[in-house]
Amino acid sequence: MSGRAVCFGELLLRLTAPGRELLLQNGRLDVHVGGAEANVAVGLASLGHKAAMISRVPDNALGHSAVGYLRRYGVSAEGVSFGDGRMGLYFLSVGAGLRPPSIVYDREGSSFALAGMDDFDWERLLDGAELLHVSGITPALAPRSAQAAIASVEAARSRDMRISFDCNYRAQLWQRWDCDPRSVLCELVDKSEILFGNHRDISLLLEREFSGDGEQRRREAAEAAFGAFPSLQLIASTARHVEDADRHRIAARLDSRDAAFQTEEVVVGGIIDRIGAGDAFAAGVLHGILNGAGHERAVRYGLALACLKHSLPGDASLFTQADIDVFLSGELDVRR
Repeated sequence: MSGRAVCFGELLLRLTAPGRELLLQNGRLDVHVGGAEANVAVGLASLGHKAAMISRVPDNALGHSAVGYLRRYGVSAEGVSFGDGRMGLYFLSVGAGLRPPSIVYDREGSSFALAGMDDFDWERLLDGAELLHVSGITPALAPRSAQAAIASVEAARSRDMRISFDCNYRAQLWQRWDCDPRSVLCELVDKSEILFGNHRDISLLLEREFSGDGEQRRREAAEAAFGAFPSLQLIASTARHVEDADRHRIAARLDSRDAAFQTEEVVVGGIIDRIGAGDAFAAGVLHGILNGAGHERAVRYGLALACLKHSLPGDASLFTQADIDVFLSGELDVRR
């Protein structure tokens, strides 16, 4: 396996209405540990990579449980510190039929949101790492979080590390404080080699629309992003068509500066939990890139993990290379 991959972001608790219920319909909630960057770390560790998490949690039972979750799935938690504040939360109703999933965030004043760029010893935390993964959720939390996200990529850049950035635009979070999301996101993308985002994300970054449809529009957007951000080398994205809460069609794409590859569309039925599928996709693509598997295989790995994640409750992908191989072979019979 390749060198260590480090993910920087907030560890969260996810509180989910059981079954297909509405939030607090019967007063019970199922609890999972989550967070976009933590999901990528767990996904990479499950695939055999050395993965580490940088974050901050409260020094209480909730914070310690979240750290224990990381360790249980093979992620180094030495970079997770304890501080003032509370545990960040989000509440989920998974949806059913023609009712889509819905999320309520409760993250203000969390230990991570209160932390600033000087609360992290980047030289120590990034020592020996090959790749840093960050998402657009972190800078959306608060001004101090935005400064910390920028500091993390600047520190990684100074060490000649590879930087992976997932746009993960969350309007509900950005609108809570007075900011210019575009300028912050552009500063992060400008320092990244790998971008996870589609033509809508690129439209937000570049303040322009793209003509055409399907693959043509995605390529036009990718070429515009490559022109605007000289460090950017790869753009990975998915296309999802939702028929109802239980049946989606998903394809994946990887654009480089001189080529593009798009997978066939896969029908995903019997969906258990779609949350975290994008993070699973990112973990799969990074798995292929870090192992030198080539662009086509990397995006197929990402698609495989994204589809498989829909079968698993919780935030993160726990699947292995063997699971990816079985998915790509099309084998659905019982493995004995």
